[in-house]
Amino acid sequence: MSKLPNFKGKAFLAPMAGVSDPAFRLLCVESGASLVVTELTSIHAVVALEKQLKAQKKKITDFIEYSKKERPISVQLFGSDIDLTLKAAKIVEPYFDIIDFNMGCPAPHITAQMAGAALLTEPNHMEKLFKKLVDCVNIPVTLKMRAGVGPSNCYLWKPMAKIAESAGISMITFHPRTVKQGYSGKADWNLIKELRSEVSKKIPIVGNGDIRSPEDAKKMIAQTGCDYVMIGRGAMGNPGLFNQVNSYLKTEKYAPVSKEEQITAFFKYLDYTKNYPTIKFSNIRTQAMYFSKGIVGGGKLRVKIGKTNSVEQLRKLF
Repeated sequence: MSKLPNFKGKAFLAPMAGVSDPAFRLLCVESGASLVVTELTSIHAVVALEKQLKAQKKKITDFIEYSKKERPISVQLFGSDIDLTLKAAKIVEPYFDIIDFNMGCPAPHITAQMAGAALLTEPNHMEKLFKKLVDCVNIPVTLKMRAGVGPSNCYLWKPMAKIAESAGISMITFHPRTVKQGYSGKADWNLIKELRSEVSKKIPIVGNGDIRSPEDAKKMIAQTGCDYVMIGRGAMGNPGLFNQVNSYLKTEKYAPVSKEEQITAFFKYLDYTKNYPTIKFSNIRTQAMYFSKGIVGGGKLRVKIGKTNSVEQLRKLF
């Protein structure tokens, strides 16, 4: 088990497809996130693109873009093939502080590949993969997982946690919903508490699910005993939530984020996107939708956002 970086606080940014791009991650780091994770990345894509990029005298970081200001930064990989996982891990290892393996994504196009949360049903395979992955790199390997596939097997996480611990996984992030739940219903925080008691205290547990306020973060830590919290949807359009959580955990007080600060943060996000060619305008437009939350006239604004086709148009609207 490799040693984790020192985290300055207890609130992490979750990996989210189309959301946790390098510009947004940097904004969240500046707003108090103690760890950020890339969007989930296919092991197949990493291995295939590495050959193409080398021919063009480029590096994998031209595909998985990031800023050194984001450190510590984790790269999240998904897939199931052991050999390709090891190859992908060796490719990304020189650039990132942590490799996070995804067993939490419930998206059908991911689980259909026997990847993401579908791997919860493959304990024997994952035991081999975890051991080889941990042994092949010199940086920490962490795991993000869900509870199970459906109501009848919502405890698939339990044997998987033991397998991860035995293999030397350095940290476990747990989203206590099933694949069938997706993001609906409530995350069962009691399962996080159970996980904390199942594995060694040497392995930090990160609770994930339904944290939308500083009070939620404090409540999760108090109820479950988890070491850190990971915030996903609650941070969309609201990177200031991280500073609020940090403040509330220390002092039980925090300052509200004004709508002016929210819009200023969006302008900063737009400025940062200029440095990252891989960020598509469609994703920038989606970010604009999130940053319009709570603004007076936000509904009409979002209709106009949907019709934009340039960053400058977005800037004028805001």
